[in-house]
Amino acid sequence: MAEEKGRWLRVTAITAAAVAAAGAVAVLIVRDQMRRHQRNLFHASPFRRIAALEHLARQTGSIDLLNVLRDYIAWEPRSVLRNRAGVIQARMAEEVTAAADGLPTGESVG
Repeated sequence: MAEEKGRWLRVTAITAAAVAAAGAVAVLIVRDQMRRHQRNLFHASPFRRIAALEHLARQTGSIDLLNVLRDYIAWEPRSVLRNRAGVIQARMAEEVTAAADGLPTGESVG
């Protein structure tokens, strides 16, 4: 009986350690992808900039992303990409403002 309980605890501990390790690896991969996409936002290739913008468009708004987009809009030579970044920035600004006011996303103050 005690031997069976000890085996169950070992299996549980190993499973928990494996899940924690997998979670840590997933976090590292996501952080790397975020950095890579933000670097590509200022890449020489317009195709990489489009991909980076679309990646950012799927993110939840934050002050850091708003600042990156503001810098990008000032830097971007192509009006189509500047306009797309402006739309993303406006949506994120609304999300940040709603979060600061304690409102669900999509509702506005007024």
